[in-house]
Amino acid sequence: MGFHIPGCYCLSIAKSSVFGCVYIPFIMNENRGQLISGAVTVRPVTNRREMGVFIDVPWQIYADDPSWVPPLRLERRLHFSRFNPFFKHGEWQAWVAYRNNQPVGRISAQIDQLHRERYGADTGHFGSLEGIDDTAIFAALIHIAEEWLAMRHTRHVSGPFNLSINQECGILVEGFDTPPMVMMPHSRTWYGRLLEEQGYQPLKDLLAYWAEVDHKLPRLMNTLIDKFSKQIRLRALRRDKFSEEMETLRDIFNDAWSENWGFVPFTEAEFAELGSSLRLLVPDEFIQIAEVDGIPAAFMVGLPNLNEIFTRLNGSLFPFGWIRMIRHLKYKGVQTGRIPLMGVRKQFQSSPLGMALAIMVINAPRQMALSRGIQAVELSWILEDNKAMRGILAYLGCREYKRYRIYGKTL
Repeated sequence: MGFHIPGCYCLSIAKSSVFGCVYIPFIMNENRGQLISGAVTVRPVTNRREMGVFIDVPWQIYADDPSWVPPLRLERRLHFSRFNPFFKHGEWQAWVAYRNNQPVGRISAQIDQLHRERYGADTGHFGSLEGIDDTAIFAALIHIAEEWLAMRHTRHVSGPFNLSINQECGILVEGFDTPPMVMMPHSRTWYGRLLEEQGYQPLKDLLAYWAEVDHKLPRLMNTLIDKFSKQIRLRALRRDKFSEEMETLRDIFNDAWSENWGFVPFTEAEFAELGSSLRLLVPDEFIQIAEVDGIPAAFMVGLPNLNEIFTRLNGSLFPFGWIRMIRHLKYKGVQTGRIPLMGVRKQFQSSPLGMALAIMVINAPRQMALSRGIQAVELSWILEDNKAMRGILAYLGCREYKRYRIYGKTL
């Protein structure tokens, strides 16, 4: 029972590329590792300059989309650097599509050994997919990613994952009229259609819920909480034991999500990287831990929606963007937030005690959020078939307002 966070990590550029082959109607250039389809050329990312082009592609794709929030280029540079803990168990390659020497799309392909250990040695993923509304461009991007994956013995492809299910994932299919929350993706309306034209089918939908912070708990929920109030103790994160607390959260999460669709465990290094971001951005009270008889049993993490600030920076913290961000957080704050990470241990799931744990950790930071000017929060993401959690959210007055989709294909 819980929510899943698309995290923010670093990654390294794999040196491998697609080797030469001939495929009708595409031509693979053996010397340059690029794919040519009519007027579309797809080139592998192999150096810092090409990575800059890869990072900048979304500025072209979303130029006329008022809901898009530009990412911080510096953060993306770090994200695509060699320090990402993902690369202790994964590899990847990225490409950019060009038409008339102008970038018009991009894609990545990746292999996650932790995923293969759980779901089979023939699985692989694509991600970072962006492109203009053009079948030829999507066909060329998908083809070159599939060729790379097939060379690594992949038969079952799914995505988009950037780079794993524990990071940004899914294509937005409903809710295009509002901007994404922090660490959530945005998409153009044609992505799903063009993917399906390439033989991809929906695998799983991920939902985002909207909740007004000043919403009062229904009487039945308060009665349930009162019933278990002597058994459950809520507390905020203990910053003086931060590393130990992060391990507690990781242990609960990996237990709570272990039987859910697509689950891949957080490694210690990955969760430590996530903890570094939380330590800088999140007040202690935004991380709540529920103990049952003194043993940690559930938790929740809340984030201020930094996208409210990022949308004004156009991707740059320099020369004065970082000053604007600090001032905004200190003096104005943000009006929205996100609950990206929540879990209840398996032993309590599907029980009244488990429901009480979930309600308590979700409701705990409400008054503090109001005192900080936060008026509404997004709870994301939740698997469409997680009926227990969806039922709790509906009873709390939350409404589904965005839908993301994972696609799959057998090669």
